[in-house]
Amino acid sequence: MKQLKLMSTMVNKEKRALILVGGYGTRLRPLTLSRPKPLIEFANKPILLHQIEALLQAGVTEVILAVSYRAKEMEVELTREAKKLGVNLVFSHETEPLGTAGPLALAKEILLKSDEPFFVLNSDICAIFISPISAEGTIVVTKVEEPSKYGVVVYDKNNCIQSFIEKPQEFISNKINAGIYILNPSVLNRIQLRPTSIEKEVFPFMAADNQLYAFELNGFWMDIGQPRDFLTGMCLYLKHLSSFGSLELAKGPGIVGNVLMDPTAKVGMNCQIGPNVTIGPGVVIEDGVCIKRSTILRDAIVRSNSWLDSCIVGWKCSVGKWVRIEGTTVLGEDVIVKDEIYINGGQVLPHKSITTSFPKPQIIM
Repeated sequence: MKQLKLMSTMVNKEKRALILVGGYGTRLRPLTLSRPKPLIEFANKPILLHQIEALLQAGVTEVILAVSYRAKEMEVELTREAKKLGVNLVFSHETEPLGTAGPLALAKEILLKSDEPFFVLNSDICAIFISPISAEGTIVVTKVEEPSKYGVVVYDKNNCIQSFIEKPQEFISNKINAGIYILNPSVLNRIQLRPTSIEKEVFPFMAADNQLYAFELNGFWMDIGQPRDFLTGMCLYLKHLSSFGSLELAKGPGIVGNVLMDPTAKVGMNCQIGPNVTIGPGVVIEDGVCIKRSTILRDAIVRSNSWLDSCIVGWKCSVGKWVRIEGTTVLGEDVIVKDEIYINGGQVLPHKSITTSFPKPQIIM
Protein backbone atom coordinates (compact mmCIF):
# COMPACT_ATOMS: atom_id res chain seq x y z
CA MET A 1 0.00 0.00 0.00
CA LYS A 2 1.19 3.44 -0.85
CA GLN A 3 -1.41 6.17 -1.15
CA LEU A 4 -4.25 4.03 -2.40
CA LYS A 5 -4.83 0.33 -1.85
CA LEU A 6 -7.06 -1.61 -4.22
CA MET A 7 -8.04 -5.25 -3.83
CA SER A 8 -10.31 -6.41 -6.62
CA THR A 9 -12.58 -9.36 -7.29
CA MET A 10 -11.78 -9.09 -11.02
CA VAL A 11 -10.20 -12.30 -12.25
CA ASN A 12 -9.42 -11.67 -15.92
CA LYS A 13 -5.79 -10.96 -16.69
CA GLU A 14 -6.70 -7.80 -18.59
CA LYS A 15 -7.52 -5.21 -15.95
CA ARG A 16 -7.79 -1.54 -16.80
CA ALA A 17 -8.23 1.72 -14.96
CA LEU A 18 -8.95 5.25 -16.09
CA ILE A 19 -7.70 8.19 -14.03
CA LEU A 20 -9.17 11.66 -14.59
CA VAL A 21 -6.22 14.06 -14.74
CA GLY A 22 -7.50 16.77 -17.04
CA GLY A 23 -8.11 19.58 -14.52
CA TYR A 24 -6.14 22.79 -14.05
CA GLY A 25 -5.52 22.21 -10.34
CA THR A 26 -6.59 25.73 -9.39
CA ARG A 27 -7.33 24.75 -5.77
CA LEU A 28 -3.70 23.76 -5.23
CA ARG A 29 -2.16 26.97 -6.50
CA PRO A 30 0.52 28.32 -6.35
CA LEU A 31 2.12 24.86 -6.63
CA THR A 32 0.21 24.06 -9.82
CA LEU A 33 1.60 27.17 -11.49
CA SER A 34 4.88 25.23 -11.76
CA ARG A 35 3.79 21.59 -12.13
CA PRO A 36 0.57 19.82 -13.12
CA LYS A 37 -1.31 18.73 -10.00
CA PRO A 38 -0.87 14.97 -10.64
CA LEU A 39 2.93 15.44 -10.63
CA ILE A 40 3.10 17.35 -7.35
CA GLU A 41 4.82 15.24 -4.71
CA PHE A 42 2.61 13.90 -1.98
CA ALA A 43 4.79 12.16 0.63
CA ASN A 44 7.81 12.46 -1.67
CA LYS A 45 6.13 10.87 -4.67
CA PRO A 46 3.92 12.34 -7.43
CA ILE A 47 0.25 12.06 -6.47
CA LEU A 48 -0.53 10.07 -9.58
CA LEU A 49 2.31 7.62 -9.06
CA HIS A 50 0.81 6.52 -5.73
CA GLN A 51 -2.38 5.57 -7.56
CA ILE A 52 -0.62 3.82 -10.42
CA GLU A 53 1.41 1.70 -7.99
CA ALA A 54 -1.73 0.72 -6.10
CA LEU A 55 -3.54 -0.19 -9.31
CA LEU A 56 -0.58 -2.32 -10.29
CA GLN A 57 -0.84 -4.17 -6.95
CA ALA A 58 -4.51 -4.81 -7.73
CA GLY A 59 -3.48 -6.54 -10.94
CA VAL A 60 -4.22 -3.66 -13.32
CA THR A 61 -2.02 -3.99 -16.38
CA GLU A 62 -3.09 -0.88 -18.29
CA VAL A 63 -3.82 2.60 -16.95
CA ILE A 64 -5.53 5.18 -19.13
CA LEU A 65 -4.81 8.80 -18.23
CA ALA A 66 -7.47 11.23 -19.42
CA VAL A 67 -5.32 14.33 -19.96
CA SER A 68 -5.64 17.80 -21.43
CA TYR A 69 -3.80 20.51 -19.46
CA ARG A 70 0.02 20.25 -19.71
CA ALA A 71 -0.33 16.73 -21.06
CA LYS A 72 3.12 16.52 -22.64
CA GLU A 73 4.88 17.23 -19.33
CA MET A 74 2.94 14.45 -17.64
CA GLU A 75 3.51 12.05 -20.50
CA VAL A 76 7.29 12.44 -20.42
CA GLU A 77 7.64 11.99 -16.65
CA LEU A 78 5.02 9.30 -16.09
CA THR A 79 6.02 7.14 -19.05
CA ARG A 80 9.51 6.89 -17.59
CA GLU A 81 8.12 5.83 -14.20
CA ALA A 82 5.63 3.39 -15.74
CA LYS A 83 8.42 1.54 -17.52
CA LYS A 84 10.11 0.96 -14.16
CA LEU A 85 6.87 -0.43 -12.74
CA GLY A 86 6.01 -2.56 -15.74
CA VAL A 87 2.55 -1.08 -16.30
CA ASN A 88 1.28 0.11 -19.68
CA LEU A 89 0.21 3.77 -19.76
CA VAL A 90 -2.18 5.06 -22.40
CA PHE A 91 -2.72 8.81 -22.77
CA SER A 92 -6.19 9.81 -23.89
CA HIS A 93 -6.00 13.45 -24.98
CA GLU A 94 -9.00 15.77 -24.66
CA THR A 95 -9.13 18.65 -27.16
CA GLU A 96 -11.81 20.25 -24.97
CA PRO A 97 -12.72 19.63 -21.32
CA LEU A 98 -15.06 16.63 -21.24
CA GLY A 99 -16.05 16.64 -17.59
CA THR A 100 -16.02 13.43 -15.54
CA ALA A 101 -17.93 11.17 -17.96
CA GLY A 102 -16.86 12.36 -21.41
CA PRO A 103 -13.32 10.95 -20.98
CA LEU A 104 -14.83 7.45 -20.65
CA ALA A 105 -16.54 7.83 -24.02
CA LEU A 106 -13.30 9.13 -25.53
CA ALA A 107 -11.46 6.04 -24.28
CA LYS A 108 -14.34 3.68 -25.12
CA GLU A 109 -12.41 1.68 -27.70
CA ILE A 110 -9.66 0.90 -25.18
CA LEU A 111 -12.04 0.11 -22.32
CA LEU A 112 -14.00 -2.31 -24.51
CA LYS A 113 -10.95 -4.45 -25.30
CA SER A 114 -12.23 -6.79 -22.59
CA ASP A 115 -15.57 -7.33 -20.86
CA GLU A 116 -14.04 -6.95 -17.41
CA PRO A 117 -15.07 -4.11 -15.06
CA PHE A 118 -12.64 -1.22 -14.84
CA PHE A 119 -11.65 1.32 -12.19
CA VAL A 120 -12.30 5.05 -12.57
CA LEU A 121 -10.47 7.39 -10.16
CA ASN A 122 -10.16 11.10 -9.59
CA SER A 123 -6.50 12.07 -9.55
CA ASP A 124 -6.38 13.80 -6.15
CA ILE A 125 -7.90 11.15 -3.90
CA CYS A 126 -5.95 9.70 -0.99
CA ALA A 127 -7.60 6.51 0.28
CA ILE A 128 -7.38 2.87 1.30
CA PHE A 129 -10.19 0.54 0.32
CA ILE A 130 -11.29 -2.89 -0.89
CA SER A 131 -13.40 -2.89 -4.02
CA PRO A 132 -16.28 -5.20 -4.91
CA ILE A 133 -18.20 -5.45 -8.18
CA SER A 134 -21.97 -5.18 -8.03
CA ALA A 135 -24.50 -4.78 -10.85
CA GLU A 136 -23.50 -2.21 -13.47
CA GLY A 137 -21.45 -0.03 -11.18
CA THR A 138 -20.14 0.52 -7.68
CA ILE A 139 -19.36 3.85 -6.03
CA VAL A 140 -16.99 3.90 -3.10
CA VAL A 141 -18.47 6.04 -0.33
CA THR A 142 -16.83 7.39 2.78
CA LYS A 143 -17.95 8.94 6.06
CA VAL A 144 -17.09 12.63 6.63
CA GLU A 145 -17.65 15.08 9.45
CA GLU A 146 -19.02 17.87 7.21
CA PRO A 147 -21.24 16.29 4.53
CA SER A 148 -22.58 19.74 3.56
CA LYS A 149 -19.32 20.30 1.64
CA TYR A 150 -19.83 17.26 -0.60
CA GLY A 151 -22.32 15.18 -2.56
CA VAL A 152 -24.19 12.84 -0.20
CA VAL A 153 -25.09 9.32 -1.37
CA VAL A 154 -28.37 7.82 -0.11
CA TYR A 155 -28.71 4.01 -0.29
CA ASP A 156 -30.76 1.22 1.23
CA LYS A 157 -29.80 -1.64 3.57
CA ASN A 158 -28.64 -3.67 0.56
CA ASN A 159 -26.33 -0.81 -0.49
CA CYS A 160 -28.43 -0.13 -3.59
CA ILE A 161 -28.13 3.62 -4.25
CA GLN A 162 -31.44 5.54 -4.18
CA SER A 163 -30.39 9.13 -4.79
CA PHE A 164 -27.71 11.81 -4.62
CA ILE A 165 -28.00 15.12 -2.79
CA GLU A 166 -25.41 17.80 -3.54
CA LYS A 167 -24.14 19.77 -0.53
CA PRO A 168 -27.21 19.31 1.70
CA GLN A 169 -27.88 22.10 4.16
CA GLU A 170 -29.79 19.75 6.50
CA PHE A 171 -28.33 16.47 7.72
CA ILE A 172 -29.40 13.54 5.58
CA SER A 173 -26.37 11.28 5.73
CA ASN A 174 -22.64 11.54 6.34
CA LYS A 175 -21.74 9.14 3.49
CA ILE A 176 -20.35 10.87 0.41
CA ASN A 177 -19.06 9.97 -3.02
CA ALA A 178 -15.33 9.27 -2.62
CA GLY A 179 -14.51 9.76 -6.31
CA ILE A 180 -13.61 6.10 -6.88
CA TYR A 181 -15.76 3.88 -9.11
CA ILE A 182 -15.80 0.32 -10.43
CA LEU A 183 -17.84 0.13 -13.63
CA ASN A 184 -18.88 -2.56 -16.05
CA PRO A 185 -18.31 -1.80 -19.77
CA SER A 186 -22.08 -1.59 -20.33
CA VAL A 187 -21.96 1.82 -18.61
CA LEU A 188 -20.29 3.19 -21.74
CA ASN A 189 -23.60 2.81 -23.59
CA ARG A 190 -24.98 5.54 -21.32
CA ILE A 191 -22.28 8.10 -22.13
CA GLN A 192 -21.97 10.30 -25.23
CA LEU A 193 -18.75 11.88 -26.46
CA ARG A 194 -19.39 15.38 -25.15
CA PRO A 195 -18.74 17.30 -21.94
CA THR A 196 -20.66 15.26 -19.38
CA SER A 197 -20.78 14.91 -15.62
CA ILE A 198 -20.86 11.29 -14.55
CA GLU A 199 -22.19 12.32 -11.14
CA LYS A 200 -25.12 14.36 -12.51
CA GLU A 201 -25.88 12.87 -15.94
CA VAL A 202 -25.03 9.17 -15.62
CA PHE A 203 -25.21 7.92 -12.03
CA PRO A 204 -28.79 9.14 -11.31
CA PHE A 205 -30.11 7.09 -14.24
CA MET A 206 -28.13 4.03 -13.17
CA ALA A 207 -29.58 4.42 -9.68
CA ALA A 208 -33.09 4.69 -11.11
CA ASP A 209 -32.50 1.35 -12.85
CA ASN A 210 -31.20 -0.20 -9.60
CA GLN A 211 -27.86 -0.72 -11.28
CA LEU A 212 -25.65 1.29 -8.92
CA TYR A 213 -24.38 0.21 -5.53
CA ALA A 214 -22.41 1.80 -2.71
CA PHE A 215 -19.37 0.28 -1.07
CA GLU A 216 -18.39 1.77 2.28
CA LEU A 217 -14.73 2.66 2.55
CA ASN A 218 -12.78 0.55 4.99
CA GLY A 219 -9.91 2.94 5.65
CA PHE A 220 -9.00 6.62 5.35
CA TRP A 221 -10.04 9.04 2.63
CA MET A 222 -9.03 12.58 1.78
CA ASP A 223 -9.47 14.86 -1.19
CA ILE A 224 -5.96 16.37 -1.26
CA GLY A 225 -6.72 18.90 -3.97
CA GLN A 226 -6.27 21.99 -1.79
CA PRO A 227 -3.50 22.93 0.68
CA ARG A 228 -5.38 22.41 3.96
CA ASP A 229 -6.61 18.98 2.87
CA PHE A 230 -3.24 18.12 1.32
CA LEU A 231 -1.65 18.51 4.74
CA THR A 232 -4.43 16.58 6.48
CA GLY A 233 -4.02 13.79 3.94
CA MET A 234 -0.28 13.77 4.56
CA CYS A 235 -0.91 13.28 8.29
CA LEU A 236 -3.25 10.37 7.59
CA TYR A 237 -0.78 8.79 5.21
CA LEU A 238 2.11 9.05 7.69
CA LYS A 239 -0.12 7.61 10.41
CA HIS A 240 -0.87 4.70 8.12
CA LEU A 241 2.85 4.09 7.50
CA SER A 242 3.42 4.14 11.25
CA SER A 243 0.55 1.73 11.91
CA PHE A 244 2.36 -1.14 10.21
CA GLY A 245 5.87 -0.15 11.29
CA SER A 246 7.11 1.14 7.95
CA LEU A 247 10.87 1.47 7.71
CA GLU A 248 10.37 4.51 5.45
CA LEU A 249 9.73 6.72 8.48
CA ALA A 250 12.72 8.66 9.77
CA LYS A 251 14.35 7.97 13.12
CA GLY A 252 17.05 9.72 15.08
CA PRO A 253 17.89 12.87 17.08
CA GLY A 254 15.34 15.63 16.73
CA ILE A 255 12.73 13.46 14.98
CA VAL A 256 9.34 13.70 16.72
CA GLY A 257 6.42 11.50 15.67
CA ASN A 258 5.85 10.53 12.06
CA VAL A 259 8.38 12.01 9.65
CA LEU A 260 9.16 10.96 6.08
CA MET A 261 12.57 12.19 4.91
CA ASP A 262 14.41 11.57 1.66
CA PRO A 263 17.89 10.07 2.23
CA THR A 264 19.52 12.99 0.39
CA ALA A 265 18.05 15.62 2.74
CA LYS A 266 20.41 17.19 5.31
CA VAL A 267 19.34 18.27 8.79
CA GLY A 268 21.49 20.36 11.13
CA MET A 269 21.99 20.27 14.88
CA ASN A 270 19.37 20.93 17.58
CA CYS A 271 16.39 20.70 15.22
CA GLN A 272 12.88 19.47 15.97
CA ILE A 273 11.37 17.81 12.90
CA GLY A 274 7.81 16.57 13.35
CA PRO A 275 5.31 15.41 14.07
CA ASN A 276 3.79 14.94 10.61
CA VAL A 277 6.50 16.27 8.31
CA THR A 278 7.62 15.26 4.83
CA ILE A 279 11.04 16.40 3.60
CA GLY A 280 11.94 15.91 -0.05
CA PRO A 281 15.19 15.20 -1.95
CA GLY A 282 18.04 17.67 -1.67
CA VAL A 283 16.41 19.69 1.12
CA VAL A 284 18.75 21.44 3.57
CA ILE A 285 17.57 22.19 7.11
CA GLU A 286 20.05 24.27 9.09
CA ASP A 287 20.64 24.27 12.86
CA GLY A 288 17.90 25.02 15.37
CA VAL A 289 14.94 24.72 12.98
CA CYS A 290 11.50 23.55 14.14
CA ILE A 291 9.11 22.09 11.55
CA LYS A 292 5.65 20.65 12.32
CA ARG A 293 2.82 19.37 10.09
CA SER A 294 4.48 20.56 6.89
CA THR A 295 5.80 19.43 3.54
CA ILE A 296 9.18 20.68 2.30
CA LEU A 297 9.64 19.99 -1.41
CA ARG A 298 12.77 19.18 -3.39
CA ASP A 299 15.92 21.35 -3.07
CA ALA A 300 14.42 23.85 -0.62
CA ILE A 301 16.58 25.44 2.11
CA VAL A 302 15.35 26.36 5.60
CA ARG A 303 17.96 28.44 7.39
CA SER A 304 18.83 28.41 11.06
CA ASN A 305 16.35 28.97 13.89
CA SER A 306 13.25 29.22 11.70
CA TRP A 307 9.86 27.85 12.80
CA LEU A 308 7.40 26.29 10.34
CA ASP A 309 3.96 24.90 11.16
CA SER A 310 1.21 23.83 8.73
CA CYS A 311 2.83 24.95 5.52
CA ILE A 312 4.03 23.71 2.15
CA VAL A 313 7.43 24.98 1.04
CA GLY A 314 7.82 24.72 -2.73
CA TRP A 315 10.71 23.50 -4.84
CA LYS A 316 13.99 25.43 -4.56
CA CYS A 317 12.63 27.87 -1.99
CA SER A 318 14.94 29.65 0.44
CA VAL A 319 13.56 30.40 3.91
CA GLY A 320 15.78 32.81 5.83
CA LYS A 321 16.97 32.81 9.44
CA TRP A 322 14.54 33.33 12.35
CA VAL A 323 11.54 33.14 10.02
CA ARG A 324 8.10 32.07 11.30
CA ILE A 325 5.62 30.57 8.81
CA GLU A 326 2.24 29.11 9.78
CA GLY A 327 -1.49 29.05 9.02
CA THR A 328 -1.49 26.80 5.92
CA THR A 329 0.98 28.98 4.09
CA VAL A 330 2.08 27.75 0.64
CA LEU A 331 5.27 28.98 -0.96
CA GLY A 332 5.38 28.49 -4.73
CA GLU A 333 8.52 27.42 -6.55
CA ASP A 334 11.74 29.39 -6.00
CA VAL A 335 10.39 31.80 -3.37
CA ILE A 336 12.94 33.65 -1.23
CA VAL A 337 11.86 34.62 2.28
CA LYS A 338 14.29 37.04 3.89
CA ASP A 339 15.47 36.80 7.51
CA GLU A 340 13.09 37.46 10.45
CA ILE A 341 9.90 37.46 8.33
CA TYR A 342 6.48 36.31 9.59
CA ILE A 343 3.92 34.80 7.17
CA ASN A 344 0.51 33.61 8.33
CA GLY A 345 -1.72 31.91 5.76
CA GLY A 346 0.06 33.33 2.75
CA GLN A 347 -0.20 31.93 -0.78
CA VAL A 348 3.05 33.10 -2.36
CA LEU A 349 3.40 32.98 -6.14
CA PRO A 350 6.55 31.45 -7.67
CA HIS A 351 9.84 33.35 -7.97
CA LYS A 352 8.94 36.05 -5.43
CA SER A 353 11.22 37.62 -2.84
CA ILE A 354 9.47 38.33 0.47
CA THR A 355 11.03 41.21 2.40
CA THR A 356 8.14 42.22 4.68
CA SER A 357 5.87 40.24 7.00
CA PHE A 358 2.31 39.20 6.16
CA PRO A 359 0.41 38.58 9.42
CA LYS A 360 -2.98 38.05 7.70
CA PRO A 361 -3.87 35.33 5.15
CA GLN A 362 -3.62 36.62 1.58
CA ILE A 363 -2.33 35.90 -1.91
CA ILE A 364 1.15 37.38 -2.20
CA MET A 365 1.93 38.44 -5.76
